[in-house]
Amino acid sequence: MATKTAPALTTEQIQELLALLEDSDSVELKLTVPESHQAETIRSLELDPLEAQIRQVYFFDTPDLALDAQGVVVRARRIQGKGNDSIVKLRPVVPNELPDELRMSGGFRVEVDALPGGFVCSGTMKGTPTDVLGSIRGDRPLRKLFSKEQRAFYRDHVENIELDDLTILGPIFVLKLRFTPEKLKRRLVAEMWLYPDGSRLLELSTRAGTGEAFQAAAEVRAFLGERGVDVSGEQETKTRKALQYFAKHQKAEPAPA
Repeated sequence: MATKTAPALTTEQIQELLALLEDSDSVELKLTVPESHQAETIRSLELDPLEAQIRQVYFFDTPDLALDAQGVVVRARRIQGKGNDSIVKLRPVVPNELPDELRMSGGFRVEVDALPGGFVCSGTMKGTPTDVLGSIRGDRPLRKLFSKEQRAFYRDHVENIELDDLTILGPIFVLKLRFTPEKLKRRLVAEMWLYPDGSRLLELSTRAGTGEAFQAAAEVRAFLGERGVDVSGEQETKTRKALQYFAKHQKAEPAPA
């Protein structure tokens, strides 16, 4: 999803957002910084890349992105000093229409992602695979990256495409830095996604309780504005940019590690 401007939400959109927030577990406020303003933003926020955590991200889809077309995201990550994780994500979802047994699962979470000019609600089933590299290298089937609960969630929303038949899209290296500006007193997260062609995506984000989403958005926007961060530039999600990049570069072999 990309927008060339960041228009204010309409009354209908605000009503829809409020309804989604009421039944969601959390909200993540996101902002992508145009590449032309990234260096200035890093200086302004005094971000130190040597303090960042390194991540290696893999997506899985068909060559023509059939899962993405159905609103399904399948991903695995290797995280420096933390281990591995994997997700099967469905978006958009309407929280109060999800089965009760799904909402009660400890591995399932409903979250609203809000960025300037838009929002989306997603449901994510998370797992903790032990050997991402083994599956990437072909030593283990891809389905082993996902728990029985994740595989069942996948089958409930995807037909005629087996996990083992998906194409590996990646990796992308990510630098993730958590920081709490003294003036803001709210934790922010900066993620720099480094694409193989040399392009970069810088995302700033913060998580908030559903009851404080609008207050948090106002506080963060004011803080970033004071620091000269461009909050009105083109918005582009990390996942969509990654999927589109690798779908266009299918002949490139994924780097193992």
